[in-house]
Amino acid sequence: MNPVTRRFSRFLAWSLAVILLAAGALAYWQWLDYQRFADAPISLVPAERILEVERGDAFVDVLTRMRAIGIDEGHAFQWRLLALEMDVLRRLQVGEYAVGHGITPRQLLHKLESGRVVQHRFTLVEGWRFSELRAALASNPAIKQTLDGVSDDEVMALLERPGQYPEGRFLPETYLFTRGTPDIELLRRSLLAMERTLADVWDARQSELPIESAEQALILASLIEKETGSAGERHEIAGVFARRLRIGMRLQTDPSVIYGMGDSYRGRIGRAGLDTDTPYNTYTRDGLPPTPIAMPGRAALRAAVDPAPGDSLYFVSKGDGSHHFSRTLAEHNRAVNRYIRRGGADSQGEAP
Repeated sequence: MNPVTRRFSRFLAWSLAVILLAAGALAYWQWLDYQRFADAPISLVPAERILEVERGDAFVDVLTRMRAIGIDEGHAFQWRLLALEMDVLRRLQVGEYAVGHGITPRQLLHKLESGRVVQHRFTLVEGWRFSELRAALASNPAIKQTLDGVSDDEVMALLERPGQYPEGRFLPETYLFTRGTPDIELLRRSLLAMERTLADVWDARQSELPIESAEQALILASLIEKETGSAGERHEIAGVFARRLRIGMRLQTDPSVIYGMGDSYRGRIGRAGLDTDTPYNTYTRDGLPPTPIAMPGRAALRAAVDPAPGDSLYFVSKGDGSHHFSRTLAEHNRAVNRYIRRGGADSQGEAP
């Protein structure tokens, strides 16, 4: 090989080595940059945003939504590369995701493929009527509405309880759900929760109660729920009702009368309301009303089957959420004069 050829060969070899070293250095720099991208905290203002993945979304749709909530999507290639590395593209889970300040791209993609979605809360309030429950469901934007125009009877048929009156059948508590959960599904969960709770409570009942079934316990619990806002008095009020039932004395509980009045109730019962006979008028009819009048919570259910001992047969509100309990009608009338008549308030919610 002549000198010129040797020099040219050396130059080529040197050039190739330089190119390979430069390519290697560039690749290494790009690899470091990719790793920095994957594990660098994302800056968000405000500190937490919601990223939604919808059914049928491609990864490009997710990147677009990231940009919409303030995530810099300028590294689209690196996002795609990271998604390929983590095998996320085929495993995106539909739902809402909380994206907090400081989360890294790797953590975010892991969240999207693991399905750790935002949990919404729906609280069913103790003492609600079924109409109030339906209104609360219908007004919640995170719940999928399927029951618009569906009657109460049709709702119970959808819940596989055809012919059952809906009042009182749903357990008051807070239920977690994901966006898009149908309203009928939340009703089903609360219905089954009530049935399980009622069965457990009935199994733990006192002996010799003046009620004969779990159904009657549910009705009685609904009266207790509507009679008091004071948790410590539920068992005592249950005791009054139990003693009245034992001796054949009418319950004379105003919330039941109000329920029977329906839309005609305008804030006061009045003498006409007390004298007008309905299936729920416990002033004109013996025993329990035919159905629950509201949704009782766990505490009211337990009180219904565990009435406090004692000899009181009457109670009247003191105006502060608590009640004065009396043994005799004379004592009760004095309490009514003290707490109700002199104060000019309606005696709604009392057992006279």
